[in-house]
Amino acid sequence: MSRTVPSPRLGFLYPGHAAEDDYPLLGRMIDPPAEVHLVHTGFLEDTHTVEALSEMGSLPRLQKGAEALADSGIESVLWTSTSASFVLGLDGIRQQIDALEKALGVPASTTAMAFARAITAINANSVAIAATYPEDVAQRFCQFLDHFDINVVHVSSRGIVTAAEVGELEKDDVIEFAVANSHNDADALLIPDTALHSAAWLPDIESATGKPVLTANQVSFWEALRLCGKLTPQRGLGRLFEEIP
Repeated sequence: MSRTVPSPRLGFLYPGHAAEDDYPLLGRMIDPPAEVHLVHTGFLEDTHTVEALSEMGSLPRLQKGAEALADSGIESVLWTSTSASFVLGLDGIRQQIDALEKALGVPASTTAMAFARAITAINANSVAIAATYPEDVAQRFCQFLDHFDINVVHVSSRGIVTAAEVGELEKDDVIEFAVANSHNDADALLIPDTALHSAAWLPDIESATGKPVLTANQVSFWEALRLCGKLTPQRGLGRLFEEIP
């Protein structure tokens, strides 16, 4: 007799408005469907600069967002901004995770940490990065991955300043961007911005590039499931979800 896995109850803190609709979509795409609780957090400025991202990912911002998830019954929580975690370095990320776990009493993580774990899960030693960020922010992501001995063989910076603009990119734009940065020496391609839509297009992006692709919203959802012990193989969500270690 097969064991029935109860529906996951997942919490996500998402800065502003861009591609947040990926999360309820991902919740409907998995079996069994997930109960998604998403809270929008605030910031002073929608711009991909180290200063603005540091403010966006500050502990008061996260703690205020966590208050809206209290008593929601979630089993894990993710701070879903890649850049507003890695720009703070590993110590800053640890503080973000600690603050969320203390506030909500459930396992927590960030999208940046989700990338590091997902890369390990698919046994990728070398990666290429297709970043929508300006170059200085993209280089911070490379520095973050270096802590985990992940070899970056290629990085591209599209130079888009605001999350709102990233969220307007259509399927063809995303696939073209992915293909242009799919490096022969890379085991996987990373697309690290949670402002970028990707959930509905994961099989198409992987088919076009011919290799595993990890996107920010995909790895965030994967990490939330992993944290609450309800990560199971799924179809249509990329190779990351096909085989669960």
